[in-house]
Amino acid sequence: MARRDVEVFFGTMERPDDRLFEAVYADQAAASVIRGVGVQWAGRGALPFLAHNHPSLRFYMSEQECGDGKNDWRYARYVWSLMKHYLSNGCSGYNYWNIALVDGGVSRWGWAQNSLFSVDRATRRYRWNHEYYLLKHLAGIVRPGARRINAISWTGYEDVLAFRNRDGSLAIMAHNPTNAPMPLRIGMGKAMVEQTLPPNSFASLLLPPA
Repeated sequence: MARRDVEVFFGTMERPDDRLFEAVYADQAAASVIRGVGVQWAGRGALPFLAHNHPSLRFYMSEQECGDGKNDWRYARYVWSLMKHYLSNGCSGYNYWNIALVDGGVSRWGWAQNSLFSVDRATRRYRWNHEYYLLKHLAGIVRPGARRINAISWTGYEDVLAFRNRDGSLAIMAHNPTNAPMPLRIGMGKAMVEQTLPPNSFASLLLPPA
């Protein structure tokens, strides 16, 4: 692998027990070639500890939880909670699982799952699902090489992700889970953002470099 310049990752970590990784990384021969860790599903419970103890390693979310085939707004909100957890705890990559499935979302092995878009075989038409738009919000404003930054609200609002792009622009994604408009006022370094989020919505904001 070294001769071919191929990086080796430990994974996929699918248990909430960071000791599984630590036992391998304690071996000097293994540690000398491991450059990162892939984490998914229950492994998210180990992620905060791994990222804290090994800041020089890279972490990737290797497989999003696949849902139940309903592709509904409820699960899109759950996916947002997953995105916040992984990206706030050191992951620099987020891997969605199914791009496309037929209506009902049944995979080839018989498990109903969600997908970015669903295909109606009878009409040969397709539709984009909620989770497609959720990922599009974030992918549309966060550029390669961006760094996550803290977003501070004086009202205790924490349902937000913020990044600073390489060009200095600020990328902010926020969620309003309530049935009423929500005033948003958050600070990031010297920048201040004030916006009103529509009810039951996600919003993405891109602020130009100061």
